[in-house]
Amino acid sequence: MEIIDGNEIASQIIDELTEKVREFSGNKPVVLFIRVGEDPASVSYVRKKQRTAEKIGITSDLLVLPDSITQPELIDKISEANHNPGIHGILIQAPLPSHIDERDIFNHVLPQKDVDGFNATNLGLLCQERDDCFASCTPAGIIEILKRQNIVTEGKHVVVLGRSLIVGKPVGMLMLRKAFPGNSTVTFCHSRTANIENITQQADILIAAIGKPHFVGEGMIKKGATVIDVGINRIPDQSKKSGYRLVGDVDFEKVAPLCTSITPVPGGVGPMTVAMLMSNTVKAFELSLSTNSYT
Repeated sequence: MEIIDGNEIASQIIDELTEKVREFSGNKPVVLFIRVGEDPASVSYVRKKQRTAEKIGITSDLLVLPDSITQPELIDKISEANHNPGIHGILIQAPLPSHIDERDIFNHVLPQKDVDGFNATNLGLLCQERDDCFASCTPAGIIEILKRQNIVTEGKHVVVLGRSLIVGKPVGMLMLRKAFPGNSTVTFCHSRTANIENITQQADILIAAIGKPHFVGEGMIKKGATVIDVGINRIPDQSKKSGYRLVGDVDFEKVAPLCTSITPVPGGVGPMTVAMLMSNTVKAFELSLSTNSYT
């Protein structure tokens, strides 16, 4: 059984991007982070992304807006960034305040600057297997893990636990594509799936993104499967200074002995998400230099 080190793979990607950005002459990639309010988790996430960008050589700007901002006012700010040729990527940090329609906001980011991959146009282009679109960062990170670990996907049965627009649906489309990793048979399961264990037990590759701690137990796994755990859940733990610990959607201790390979939580898929955001930003910069992008 192999525990896949997402930190190591993410570090490789960041080193590769650093070298690529160093070779750019003249302008460098610029990403704008838009944060609404002072949610502590959002503040921390954006700060981490900015540190990674700085390490690579990507310029990051931060626009902090009050959580009282109206939807039209936020759209105006996005429009300004859309029309600024000096900004190559735009990331709107979720979650947004409850009075803001997140899906509508994501769709107002120009597709060619949508480095989060949440815009409906990018989702559609992903379905068409276009190379000049952006896949959302967590699914892109999963694909990169499978690729760099040389995990065979062609003809394999991939079961995706979850159907979100951010992870479940796009990772399923990526696994269906005519490429490596891909060429898989994909089944989606979710909260309304009947006899879910019967389906997950058929998976050669199980991608767990259902958002429930330790949802996947040993009785749901086929021996020899590859398990990719996307979940990040906080559960109480008084032995920790914070009072909680992070666990995945998979009961790692019970499931790992049955697997050929598995990602841990933390240290698995999580680091890949930030690395692929940076990869998308560099790609957005490169597309901005080309007349062949879908602008």
